[in-house]
Amino acid sequence: MIAGASDGGKLRLAEVWRFENKPVRVQNDLLWNHLGLWQNITEGLRRANDQVGGSGDAEIASVGVDTWGVDFGFLDEKNQLIGPVRCYRDPRNVGRLDDALQRLSREEIFAESGLQFMEINTVYQLLAAQQARDVGYQNASSLLMMADLFHWMLSNERTIEATNASTTQLLSPETGTWSAKLLDTFGFPSQWFPKPTPAGTPIGVVQGSAAEITGLHNVPVITPATHDTASAVLSVPAEEFAPASPDWCYISSGTWSLMGVELPAPKVTPLCAELNFTNEGGVHGSTRLLKNIGGLWIFQQIRASLQRRGTAPSWSEMVAEAESAAPFSMLINPDDPLLLAPTDMIDAIGSLATKTGQSAAANNGVLFRAALEGLALRYRVTLESLERLTGSSIRTIHIVGGGSLNSLLCQMTADACNRTVVAGPVEATAIGNVVMQMIGSGRLGSIEEARRLVRNSFPTQTYTPQNSEVWDEPAGRFAEL
Repeated sequence: MIAGASDGGKLRLAEVWRFENKPVRVQNDLLWNHLGLWQNITEGLRRANDQVGGSGDAEIASVGVDTWGVDFGFLDEKNQLIGPVRCYRDPRNVGRLDDALQRLSREEIFAESGLQFMEINTVYQLLAAQQARDVGYQNASSLLMMADLFHWMLSNERTIEATNASTTQLLSPETGTWSAKLLDTFGFPSQWFPKPTPAGTPIGVVQGSAAEITGLHNVPVITPATHDTASAVLSVPAEEFAPASPDWCYISSGTWSLMGVELPAPKVTPLCAELNFTNEGGVHGSTRLLKNIGGLWIFQQIRASLQRRGTAPSWSEMVAEAESAAPFSMLINPDDPLLLAPTDMIDAIGSLATKTGQSAAANNGVLFRAALEGLALRYRVTLESLERLTGSSIRTIHIVGGGSLNSLLCQMTADACNRTVVAGPVEATAIGNVVMQMIGSGRLGSIEEARRLVRNSFPTQTYTPQNSEVWDEPAGRFAEL
C-alpha cells in the first residue's frame, strides 16, 4: 500500500502498509487468500487515512488497485462472491490448453486474441472450471478480474479494466472488444464480459462499509492500469510514448519478467504467433508487445527450498554467492515447464539437469548464478525476437521493478544482450498506478507529462556491456535447451 503525491514538480512515494501474498494449498487446490488480502487493503487504507488524510494539510484524492493478470472471481446475481479465488498455478489448469486446441486451432485463437499461449491464461482456467462443474462457474452472473474484484469491494461497482482484460486471451487486441468467436466456441456467457473500462476512469467512490472501516468517505475510486505490468511500463522513464519504431524496450522484473516494447498498434502476425509473443493492452490504446518469462521466481523458490532445509540466506548473500560462482556451470531455461510450480525448486532443478545432460550443481552458488544467467540468456533471445518483430534496432533496455535492484542481474543483462541497461525505478508498478490516477483526475494532462514527472523524481542506474563475447558460446548451448 503506497501513497503518492506530487509536490514541486516531483512525485513522492510513502510506503503505508506492506503485507505478504502467498497462495494457499487446500487438498489439491491452489487458492488465493482474497479475504486476507482485502483485510490488509482496508487496514492499509485506514492507516493511509490516519497518516495522510488526517494531517490537516493533505487529503487522499483517490484510490486505485493493480494486481497480476489472468486470475478472477465470480459474483452471483445477488452481488455475492461465489467460492474461492483460484491461483493461476492451480493444478487443475494443466492440460486445458490442449483441450482448447481440440475446439479451435492455435492459428484461430491467436488471430482472435493476439496473445501468447500459456496454460495460466484466463481462457484455460475457465475451461478448467467448466469441466469441473465449478460452483462459481455454474452460478455466476459476472466475472471480475483480480483488481476489479477489489474495486468492487471498494466501490460496489462491477467493471473489467482494459489492460487486465487483455490478459484473458479472450479480447481482440485490434478492436479492444471481446471475441464473440472465442466466447461462443468455448461456451462462456457473454454477459460476464462487459465493455472493458479504460485505465484512468473514475468508477465511483469508496462505498459505505468500506468507508466506515477506512475513514475514506466519498473518496473517488479510479482505475489505474490494473494489470501490474501495464502500470510498470507507464513508469518507464523514456521520452517517447508508443513509438512506431522503438529504440528501447522494457523488462518489468519481479516474480515474472515481462520483456517487450510499447507500440501504437498490435502485431497480430504469423511471425508473432510463431515466436509466441503477446499483444497486451497498454494505457491510452497502446499495445504492449511482450514475452512472459519465468522471472525471479526460480531465484525466489531456491531460497524457499533452502529455508525448508533449515538455512535462510538473505537476498544479498545469494547474489554474493552467485557472483563468486563459476560462470555458466549450469544452464537453466526459466520457462521450462518443470519449473512452473514444483513442490521443491532445488529438486526440480536437479531433475532438469539430469534431463538436459548436465551435472548437478556443485554448491548453492552455482544454483543462484544459474537462475540469473538463465534469465539474462532468455532476455538475449527475446531481444533478438523483438527486433525481428518491430524491424527496429533496440539500443536501450529499461529494467523496472524489484529486479532493478539486483545489480548482478542487470550487468548480466547488459553483457548477454550487448545493450545499455537503465535500471529503475524500483516501485514501478506503484508509480504507474499513482500517475494514472493523477491523469484520470486531471492532475496530469498526458502520458508524456507523467513520464517527465517520473524522470524528475526517481534515480536510475546505467549498466554498459562488458565482455559480451563470453556469452556467445553459452547462448549457443542455451538455444539447444
